[in-house]
Amino acid sequence: MASGSTVVVIGVGARTPLGFSVAASAAAVRAGISAIQDHPYMVDRFGALMRIAPDPGIDGSVLGPERAVQIAVAPALDALAPMLGVGPTAPVSLIVSTGEPRPGQEGEFSASVYAQLRTRLSNDLVLEGGGVNAGGHAGGLLAIHHACKLLKEGKAKFCLAGGIDTYLEPETLEWLDENGQLHSEGNVYGFCPGEAAGFCLMTRLETARNLGITPLLQVVGTSLAKEEHRIKTRTVCLGEGLSAAFQLLFENAPPDSVDRIICDMNGERYRGNEYGFAVLRNPGRFKDAADFETPADCWGDVGAASGPLYVGLVTEAEARGYRKGPLTLIWASSENGARAAALLGGFTERR
Repeated sequence: MASGSTVVVIGVGARTPLGFSVAASAAAVRAGISAIQDHPYMVDRFGALMRIAPDPGIDGSVLGPERAVQIAVAPALDALAPMLGVGPTAPVSLIVSTGEPRPGQEGEFSASVYAQLRTRLSNDLVLEGGGVNAGGHAGGLLAIHHACKLLKEGKAKFCLAGGIDTYLEPETLEWLDENGQLHSEGNVYGFCPGEAAGFCLMTRLETARNLGITPLLQVVGTSLAKEEHRIKTRTVCLGEGLSAAFQLLFENAPPDSVDRIICDMNGERYRGNEYGFAVLRNPGRFKDAADFETPADCWGDVGAASGPLYVGLVTEAEARGYRKGPLTLIWASSENGARAAALLGGFTERR
């Protein structure tokens, strides 16, 4: 039963290699369309052109923080649209995650992206508080988790939580290739690097009702955990971090079984293995744990943007009537060991 303190999603925005809106990207993923293509000139260690999923609207010569900001501005404004149309409101806290520090994306990258994005958005609304982290794959879900915390504690009235990532810096691609992480005919357990941005505008249910804004989804719960046996280390991962994230999430969740699962599995065996262990440690919580969705097959690995983009996929399914059921699990795993998950509920069922 939803109450006034319930956190809801009231706006979403997405820009992916498949489309410049949530609707276009979700339709393409649902249809199984792939944006993965050959890099125009970069060759991997097997002598083949690298397989990537680029944003078709941004010139390849645009790199660094500017590229990330160009990807992020439009979906951020799309997510803010419901609020911009209701007149003067309270300030918005902007919480953003980028990819983890890596070759081609080091130093002040995250801070620069955040500062530039904040400047662009300040033309349309008042921003107050928030912050940025270089959280990697789980980063967008970390942003959503912290946004929920601020809203529940009354420290913010609106939060714009987002993830922005691009793997297409030449140094980054070379580093991935050296680590054996690029997918190719010679390395079937690698991934195809992509780039994207996703955003969610969140508030409490009572605030949405007071402003006459119809919520899109309810955030039933969020959770964070840490995996000690990380990818690319000489350890054996038994999925303890992801298992803990699921257990924390389900502790305070309704007893319903999860109807839909969307995750950041990208072809790397490590991610599939940890999910298998996490499912075994959380029996009875899934209608079909083997029926999970991996959008990276379509738009490439989009790192920190993953979580907020998954929220967009769920809002589209709700709006267009093709959902599998009212309860969706989304999760993501960062190379730094961070694990994050969220349960999203169809709003009408949980009033």
